[in-house]
Amino acid sequence: MKTQTFVLICDLRDDEEAIQAYVECHKAVAPEIIESIREAGILQMSIYRWRHRLSMILVGDENFTFEKKAALDNANGRVQEWEAFLGQYQTNLPGTPDNWRWQLMDKIFEFNA
Repeated sequence: MKTQTFVLICDLRDDEEAIQAYVECHKAVAPEIIESIREAGILQMSIYRWRHRLSMILVGDENFTFEKKAALDNANGRVQEWEAFLGQYQTNLPGTPDNWRWQLMDKIFEFNA
């Protein structure tokens, strides 16, 4: 199976209480949210944190698109609740539009042994 890998970044509010609340939310993600991730064609998703900066590594199947995921998310009330809840802890990255949370990064280097 062919896969696609994406890296995205997001900033949390630079507030220790908000950061810890966000981390806690991800210790027990609801099964409906996990299923929505799977349904979108995502095979693996990891989020890493350094201070208030987040990095997400997302591996999708060959049919994954961000447009497909957005359409599925918009049609799923539980996902909309989850995103709104998490939004209280997130903030815009410099230079992004209002309410723009996760930003796709461009790959500039790759090494394969």
